[in-house]
Amino acid sequence: MSDGAVPLEVSAPATPGPAAAAAPTIPPRKYDRSLVEGPLRSAVWKLAWPTMLTNIIGGLQGIVDHVMVGHFVGFAANAGIGVATQIWIVIIVFITSLFTGMSVLVARFAGAGDEAKVDRTVYQAFLTAMAISLLIMAPLGYFLAPSLLDLVNAAPEVQREALPYLRIMFLFSSGMLLFFMLSGALRSAGDARTPMVLGIVMTVLNIVLNVILIRGLGPIPALGTAGAALGTVIAAGVIGAYAVYKFWHGGWVVSFPPGMSLRPDWQVIRALFRFGLPTGIQGIAMNVGGVLMLAFIGSLAESAAAQAAFAVSYSQLFSLITWTSVGLMGAAAAVAGQNLGAGHPDRADGAVHAAARIGLTGAALVGACFLFFPEQLLAVFGMDEPAAVRIGTQLLRVLSLSGLFIAVALTYTGGLQGTGDTRSPLYISIISQVVIPLGICFVIQRTGTLQPLHIWFAILAGHATRCVLSVARFNQGQWRTIAVDIGPGAR
Repeated sequence: MSDGAVPLEVSAPATPGPAAAAAPTIPPRKYDRSLVEGPLRSAVWKLAWPTMLTNIIGGLQGIVDHVMVGHFVGFAANAGIGVATQIWIVIIVFITSLFTGMSVLVARFAGAGDEAKVDRTVYQAFLTAMAISLLIMAPLGYFLAPSLLDLVNAAPEVQREALPYLRIMFLFSSGMLLFFMLSGALRSAGDARTPMVLGIVMTVLNIVLNVILIRGLGPIPALGTAGAALGTVIAAGVIGAYAVYKFWHGGWVVSFPPGMSLRPDWQVIRALFRFGLPTGIQGIAMNVGGVLMLAFIGSLAESAAAQAAFAVSYSQLFSLITWTSVGLMGAAAAVAGQNLGAGHPDRADGAVHAAARIGLTGAALVGACFLFFPEQLLAVFGMDEPAAVRIGTQLLRVLSLSGLFIAVALTYTGGLQGTGDTRSPLYISIISQVVIPLGICFVIQRTGTLQPLHIWFAILAGHATRCVLSVARFNQGQWRTIAVDIGPGAR
């Protein structure tokens, strides 16, 4: 896959980047200086725990969807939501890569105390993401949805459940994008509690809407998987509208600059793509790999049962590890980026190591539940079909080990991305999440009979490889020399 990112600008190791050298232009209390001056472990935990809790609670939205459709529609609906979500993520991850670029810039500028550049960056990320989502993703996603479902070999009964869910998510994804944007912007500027509160509100609203729309209530008919999608986009839309209001009118640590027009600021947009595009390509490659993995699962003799087991065990239950690890990844990125912006690279290094230790502990606790109570966990989702339970149990036990590797890998990925090295995680992910697992499945399929357990071990091999490569790359320390700037704003 071609990498279209602009090469990273690198300065001499002994010379701080422009953001680090800039004199603070705002009062010291605008941003939380404890992230760059206080005890390091406390600084990491201050951002980590609200972010982890936000992601755990946010992950409940998908779990609620699966539990309800599993009980009221059937396991084909579980598979339908899992397949549709995997496809939708492939598309939306490109847009959210802009927010990775935004987070790199915001953390570095907040660490240097430059309020004007922080707000200017966030506003341009908002304009760019909305233009892409409304003008490109929504129309193309709606019309291409049937072909995308054919691509993953989804069984006919799975396609019937997946198509309405997928089309609704494509058409009305703007609210979710706005939530991702506000979370990344505020966290990178040092405020992880506001996204936590809004995430809780969004999840509660989503649950209420799902209860009404999936099973029906009074004059509202039962909408099944379409109801699950509607509940998600309505809840996210409400929070997204509130976020736009707050960004415009102030009150948060980040806001839209006063008097800004709809005219694009190409200096900022180029920087967003410079740091964000490798992450977008990384996300697309990983999720295309996930879609192709679904194709291998769809080729199995028990494809519907395997797809349902994968949707529940990997897409939902494994999220208890991945969502907490993604939260730590965000915290590691923010603290490392701010400390590098403030001229403290050793603190940036220590922050990532501290986040990794927290992630490993959490993954071990959740993995123990996967190992000893797999049938009980699957039963929560209404999964009682014998083949699906047997395959899901196999997968959960493999994931109990795989989670240890991915938790560590994600925190070091956050350290690399937060300091501006967004290319290394791209190459590492292509090798570990695409080439290795798909290669294993391809070879086994061509030389013998591919079984579900072969696919699960291929996933484990990919996660272990990603962990080793991510730790090794971060410890090389080349991220210390990356400079970040967007030049002066328009006058």
